[in-house]
Formats: sequence, structure tokens, C-alpha cells
Amino acid sequence: MRAKFAPLSPSSFPTSRRYRTLLASTLTALALTACGGGGSDTVATPPPSGTTPAPDTAPIEGSSGTKALVIQIDGLTHAALREAIAAGRAPGLAGLTIAPAWTGGRNGTLSEQRTTAGPGWASLLTGTWANRHGVRWDTADQRIDASAPTLFALAHARNPSAKASAVTSASLYPALLAADVQSGALANAVDCAGDDACVTQRATRAMLAGDALVLAQYSAPAAAAARAGLRTGDYVKAVTATAAAVDTLLATIARRRANDPRDDWLVIVTTGYGLDDFGSATGLQLAANKTVFIASNKPLAALPAVGTAAPVDDSLTSLAATTDIAPTVLRQLGVAAGQDYDGIALQGPAALRQLTAVTGADKGSIVLSWTLGGDASAPVQVLRDGRLIATLPAGTTGYTDAIVAASDGLYSYRYTIVAGDARASLSTQIAYVKPAALAPTLLNGLANYYPLDALPALDAQAASTLAPRAADADGGTLVTDDGFKAPFAAKALRVDSRVKNASGTAGYRLQQTNDIAADPAVPAFTIGFWVRTDASCSQGVSNGATVLGNKNYDSGNNAGIIVSLWASCEMRFNAGSGTSRADSNGYSLSAGQWAYAAMVVDKAGLKMTGYLFDPVKGTQTGSATLTTAITARLGGLGSGISLNEDGTGLYYQRWSASPRGAMDFNDLAIWNRALTADELASIFKTAKPLSSLFP
Repeated sequence: MRAKFAPLSPSSFPTSRRYRTLLASTLTALALTACGGGGSDTVATPPPSGTTPAPDTAPIEGSSGTKALVIQIDGLTHAALREAIAAGRAPGLAGLTIAPAWTGGRNGTLSEQRTTAGPGWASLLTGTWANRHGVRWDTADQRIDASAPTLFALAHARNPSAKASAVTSASLYPALLAADVQSGALANAVDCAGDDACVTQRATRAMLAGDALVLAQYSAPAAAAARAGLRTGDYVKAVTATAAAVDTLLATIARRRANDPRDDWLVIVTTGYGLDDFGSATGLQLAANKTVFIASNKPLAALPAVGTAAPVDDSLTSLAATTDIAPTVLRQLGVAAGQDYDGIALQGPAALRQLTAVTGADKGSIVLSWTLGGDASAPVQVLRDGRLIATLPAGTTGYTDAIVAASDGLYSYRYTIVAGDARASLSTQIAYVKPAALAPTLLNGLANYYPLDALPALDAQAASTLAPRAADADGGTLVTDDGFKAPFAAKALRVDSRVKNASGTAGYRLQQTNDIAADPAVPAFTIGFWVRTDASCSQGVSNGATVLGNKNYDSGNNAGIIVSLWASCEMRFNAGSGTSRADSNGYSLSAGQWAYAAMVVDKAGLKMTGYLFDPVKGTQTGSATLTTAITARLGGLGSGISLNEDGTGLYYQRWSASPRGAMDFNDLAIWNRALTADELASIFKTAKPLSSLFP
């Protein structure tokens, strides 16, 4: 392996030029051979697993002052850390303040990112999510966007004379440090090529050399988890060895402070991503994958849930985040708080969390919300794209920003909320629509219509029924529709596939007096509905989840039609004949937000068109060509159209890997004609129910 490290400065030794030259050469040789270097490809034999490197005897150099050590341990879960401390296997870490935290951005928003190594590392370095730092994959071609400066760049700009070092074990990370090395912001970048013992040795030497900022990254727990899982001796041994390595780094700080008490260190220990029960970093937005931790040698006033176990639900995002680490470290180093982070500095008395932005019901405003903790006595400022747009009373936790634009379109904004010394930002988009009227032609050809504001659900056209597929399955629940149709109605239908009968039957079923899809006398039809997933879009997995359909969805080839939900909240439209299929895929749905979906089937024109009007991701449409064989079998199983199930009522029973869950529906309608794009757009733009057109 090759290690890259600048030699220690001999400035504190005798001033003889010959002596200093000899000493520098000797230290350089020792540094390289300690990790198998020496300018060749020779690989040194690493210490036995679980051993701690011997204490470094290098002299203490550099001036005292404020310094920071950041330790990232890939593969060390919050639960495993707590277990190691409880078992006495991590004595140094036991002395730190430890709290659960989260990573991965907010699901269904622009900040969402994979819960894996590359994006997590970039968030640690920049205090931002992927929509700012630009790292979305664990591939060698990824680079941090220049618009998101790293903590090395910002620290260097504040104090160019202070040195910083990064010592990494994982092969993925050095490439993401390249820009800081090239600019000089990172004086030393050491690639230990998988040798964690090298990480300890090089980080120790950087600290003893007086570097103001040192980042040490370990990989042994991640390697053990991937190799053998979390409940094995290999993993426990790797965690124990890494904890011992951290103890060595903490002992180095103690050594420096004993030499000069004015040396003031902030230590942050964290992990880049969570692991599932099998020790895998799947990248999903599940609680196990999103859970990380933040540990510190100093009390951090704005760090919540200290000493507690991590929650396993959406409340995880009320805690500190990976993006809080960079501003916290930079505050320690004296960097001003005016930077554009997605997180906050945890030292402050005020805590600003859960900053979110959603499109308003009018499709022309952005509704911001946040929570405040600690000292909330200061007025709250709201900035849009760096410009102050509102100053609100102390304690305010929401603001609606009315957007004015010349035309419909997708617009992006960057909001910053400032409450005292707490400051956090987020990026958002709005699919802006100018005020519009609901197209009166929507009453033409309206065959079935369910406002879904009361139970039992009744067809306003009295031409169909809508009820649970089984009397002992989910009877449906009326939930608030969050006013998206205000002031006309306030309820929506929640269908929960987790509530099933003994045979596994779940979902709702719409049965028409005349099955329009199957009727050859009807040349076209449209199905349209508002839909909302849960906050994590948990039902979208590799084998799909049925939103609405009349077919057996074991295969898209099977006869009938289906609207389905897949991984990353992707919506798909499908029609089949029994032996062939037509698909229109790639529609991106925002988790936990109301969107309008429509399937337009032109039997005569042999065309299926999908529409998804999403409040964050805008209008999406696509089409697929049908065959006469498909149009002849659009009636599917002939047993009606299911909601949150396929036409059998047993989709989730057969496909147990597709998680059951709740979906919300509103204003479900079927027309015996092909609606135009403008007619469908008017439904989304106005967010008014079709019932508002009734006499």
C-alpha cells in the first residue's frame, strides 16, 4: 500500500542545517515504513486484528489553541456502540457524550440521498445534503460540488496558516478530498488503503505535529459487518479494536493537554451511515439505515437525546443530523456562523430542527415549518436565496412564502431560517401554477365519482360501488386531507393493506355497473385520483406495490390495467393482454404529499397515457402503445378495480417482500372518454373537487 504524508517539521529541534536535514529524512522514512510505504508498492504486514498501535513517541510540536478531531467509523452502529460501552469494551468512548442522530436527508424531498458511504462522507465534510454537495453514489467518479465548500476549505479560509490532515482507510474517500488537496486547504491527505492501524499512527502524528483539524476514518467494523453480519465474533472484535484505536487518539489529546493546558480540543466521533439487521448498507430510507450517532468530548447544548437509544420511527429526524457536524467543528475553529449549511452548530443555546418546505394548497406558495428548542427568545428571520424576506416574532415555527412567477413552471429556492445563533437552510422546489379554474368539461363523460369525504363511500353518479374487498379486512378510515381541497371538503380515504382477513385479503374494490375498461363499445376511458403515500413511501420496493388495478399483478403480462409503486417512490402504469404488456414507467412521486395521477386509455387509438402531477417534482407524462390483444383484455379479472391491492385482493399475501401499508385516496373518478392534458392539469392546479362543478 502507499501512504502519503508530509514529514514532521523539525523546527523545534537543534538549528544545525545538517542535523535538521538528517532528522527530517529519518522521520520521513519512519512515517513511510510504518504503513508499508517507502515509495514502492510493497505492502507491510499489518498488526494482528484487535491490537492497539504502540503509543507514538514523536515530539509534541505546533502551537496550542483551538483544535478539532473528527473520527468517522464506518460500520459502527449506534446500537453496537452502546453495547460495547455497556460491556466495558470501549472505555475511552464511554467518557464521551453520545446521542443518536440521522443521515440520508429527508425522504421525498430534494435533500434525500442514499444512506451509503459516499453521500454520507460528503455530508460530513460539507454540512449539506446531496442536492448541495452533489455526491449521490459510491463510485470513484463522484466529486463534491464547488458550491458546497468542505470544512477543510472553510477552516483554511479562516486561518490559512493552520494545518489540516485527513487520514482515511476506505478507498472511496480520498477522491472526495482531491479538491482540498489541490487548493492547499488540506495539507496532508493520507490514504491508508484499508489499514486501520495506519489510520491511528498517521492521525496521532498529525495531532502531535500541531495540526488544527484532523479527520480520521476507520473501516474495520464495516468490513466485518459485510463479511459476517452484526451478531458475530468478527464484528465484535472489529468494534473492540476500533474503540481501542480511538482510545489511542484520545490519549494523544491528553498528552498534548498535559504539555500545554491551553490546547483546546473538540472531539467528534460519528459513523457515515446505518446498517440493516444483516449488516448491509442498503441505501434505503429506513430507520436502521438512517440512524447514525454523534459523540463528543464536550457538552453540546443543542444535541438532543443524549444517552438514549435511537427511535425506530419518523421521530428520528427530530434529532441531530450528520449535517450538524461540519458547522459544529467550524464553530470550534472560529469560523463565522454565516455559512449555508443544512445543519446547525450544536454548541449554541438555540436548536433549530425539522426544517421542511411543502407546496401550499394554492400551488402558488411554499409553506415552511420548523421546530425550536433551547433558547427561543430571539426573533426568527427567513431568508430566500440569501435575501431577508421576513422577520418573525420569537418562538415562531412556520411561514408561508407567496411566490409570484410569470408562468407555470418548476422553480427552485434556497431558504435559510435564523433563530438567535441557530441557522439552518434547505433547498426546495415548487411546481408553480398560476391561478386557474377547474375545467367545466370535466362533467362530460363522468361515469363514476367518489368525493371520499364520508363513509360508506358513495358514487355521486350512482353507477358503481366502492367497499372493502372483505368484510373482515380494512374498512377504511377517514383522515384529514390537509386542506388540499379547502374550503370544499376536509377528508380522504385511507386504505391500509396491513389490516387483512385470515386469508390475507385486503384493500378496497370499485365495481361498476358497466365495466368501461372491458366494454368494446367504449372507445376510451380515464381513471384519475389524488394519492398520498406514507412519509417514507415504504411500499415501493423491488417487486412493486399496487396502487390501483384490476389484474393479477404476479406479472405485468397478465390481463388488465395497473398503477403501481416501486423503489424510490417511482410510479408505473401498465396494461397487459395475458401474454404481452405495455408500460409507461419513471414517474417520480413525492413521499407523504398529495399528487394527482391519471391513466388515459385510448382503445381506438391504441395508446395508454400516464400523468402524474406532483407538488415538488412537477408535471410528468408518458405513453405506451397498445395492441388490439391488450385492448380486448383491459377488463382484467372482471372483478372490479382494487385500491391498495391488485385485482385478486391477495397481492401482498403472495408477494410478502412488498411491505404492506397505508395509502390515502381522494376524488376518485372514471370517465368514459379520454381527458385532455389541460383538463387534468386544471384538477391539479385548482386542487378543487369535481363536486364543486355540480349544480
